[in-house]
Amino acid sequence: MQAQTPGRAGPLRLARRLVRRNRRLLAALLLCAAAGLGVQALTPAPAATVPMVVAADDLPAGTVLTAAHLTVRPYPAATGPPGSSPAPPHVLGRRLASALRAGSPVLDTSLAGPGLLAGSPAGTVAVPVRPADPSTVQLVVPGQLVDIVLSSGNGLEQPASSAVLARSVPVLWKADGAGTAGGLPGSAPAEGLVVVAASPAEAAALAGSSGRGQVVLVLVG
Repeated sequence: MQAQTPGRAGPLRLARRLVRRNRRLLAALLLCAAAGLGVQALTPAPAATVPMVVAADDLPAGTVLTAAHLTVRPYPAATGPPGSSPAPPHVLGRRLASALRAGSPVLDTSLAGPGLLAGSPAGTVAVPVRPADPSTVQLVVPGQLVDIVLSSGNGLEQPASSAVLARSVPVLWKADGAGTAGGLPGSAPAEGLVVVAASPAEAAALAGSSGRGQVVLVLVG
């Protein structure tokens, strides 16, 4: 029987000795590696994000948006609110219908336009109304419910009468007093103008109402 070759048996014997002497250290290293793999397996993957336009500063209602008013931040794709914009050009030049805090997403419901009708009953339309007394517009805010009353006649040549054209309709937008139409179509002065959400029948009654008499806004609860 041949003896083992010293050159082959020596390194193996040395390795065994090292293992015996450092078995506690090796066991600890193996436990650490196993724990690291377990934590990595349990750690969820980073959530997907989407770009979203938000207000760079506190912005008052009526602000016409410029690039200085806006910034883009990543939002979790699963929780991003509908109606948001991925890039500033989509909302530049639009007018805010309500105030925004810094960091708040700029949604279609934040802007004067069709987005203000989100959630309204089917068939609801946005109707501009110009009260006879423009100062009354300063008493209302978006979301305020109003009755719209038409007063006609002077009590002399024509009998005085009043008719309710719309009941408890919400104010969607009001002019900021700057005298420009801003986010509304056309170029006529917007001072003293409000926009309300009305049913088709109410819209038909409101159409041209300012030419038939004095339009009055009555605030309701």
